[in-house]
Amino acid sequence: MSEPSRAAEEPRIDFYVPLEERPMLTDDDLRSPQRRSLARPLLLFVATCASTFFAGLCEWPQGVYLPTQAQALALLAGRWQEGLIYMIAVIGILLTHEMGHFLQAVRYHVPASLPIFIPLPGLMTGTMGAVILMDGREADRRQLFDIGISGPLAGLVVAVPIIVWAVLSGAPAPPRVLLPGEWHVNDPLIFTLLIRWLRPELPIGTELVISPLLMAGWVGMLITGLNMMPISQLDGGHVIYGLFGKRAHWVARGFVCAVIAAMLYFDSYNWIVMLILVLLMGIDHPATRHDSVKLGPMRTVIGWLSLLIPVFCFTPVPL
Repeated sequence: MSEPSRAAEEPRIDFYVPLEERPMLTDDDLRSPQRRSLARPLLLFVATCASTFFAGLCEWPQGVYLPTQAQALALLAGRWQEGLIYMIAVIGILLTHEMGHFLQAVRYHVPASLPIFIPLPGLMTGTMGAVILMDGREADRRQLFDIGISGPLAGLVVAVPIIVWAVLSGAPAPPRVLLPGEWHVNDPLIFTLLIRWLRPELPIGTELVISPLLMAGWVGMLITGLNMMPISQLDGGHVIYGLFGKRAHWVARGFVCAVIAAMLYFDSYNWIVMLILVLLMGIDHPATRHDSVKLGPMRTVIGWLSLLIPVFCFTPVPL
C-alpha cells in the first residue's frame, strides 16, 4: 500500500562542476517511475455508480434488497431518475473530496493512488465512501496538512450547494409514528441550521421528505464529519498532526477513550466496527518527512476552524 521513505535525499547534480566530480548514476536513477493502477480504481468506480444507483432506485433500503425481475423492472421504470440523481450527487461529492487529496499529493510529489471507491450494495447508502492510498512519509508536516484538509473542503464546496437546493425545494415531512422495522434518518446540525435559515416559514423541528439530493447531502456530511475525526490517518488526524505535531497523539488517544466511554454510557454501539478498524490501523499518526516545518498563521487558523466540521456534519446516531 505504501512505500518506505528514502533514508536520505538523492544527490543533486550541479552541471557547473567538472564531469569527473559529478556523482555516479545509481539503479534508482535508472528505474522508471511506478505507474498508478487504473484498472482497479475504474472497476470500483463503476461498481460504486451501480450500487448507489440501485440504492436510490430502491429508496435507500436498510439492508440487502433483492427484488424479483418484475419488481426490478417496475422500479427502473418508475424511479430511474431518482436513482440517477442520487448516484450523480453522491459520486460528485466523493470524487471532489478525494480529488482534493489527490491533486495536493501530486502537487507535492507525494506517491498516491487514484481515488478508490468502496461500493457496498448491502448498505442503505450504496457506498462506504472513497479513499486514496498515499505514502505520507514523503510529505513534510505542512504538505501533509494541505493534503489532509483539501479533501473535506473540496467535498463541502459540492455538498453544501446540493443540500441548499434540496432544502429550498424539499417538502415538509408529515409527523408520524415509526412502525417496527421502519427507520428514521437523524439530521446533522448543518441540516437543522439550514432549514431554519432557508425555510423560516416552517415550524421549528420540521423535517423534510427524503429526496435524492437531500439523501446525497446527508451521506456527504456523514462521510465528511467521520473523516474529520482527530484520529490516526483520517483527514482530521492529518490536520491535528499539522497543528500539534507529536502532541496530536494525546489528542487522538483522548478522543478514542471518550468515544469508548460514550458507547458504554449510552449503551450504543453504532460505530463499533469503525472503532475496531481505527484500533487496527493505529491511533497515533506516523511521523512526516520533516516534523519541524511550521504551518504558518493562515494554515493554523484554517486548521482550528476545520475542527468544527464534525460538530456541524457528523451525526452520532445516524438512524
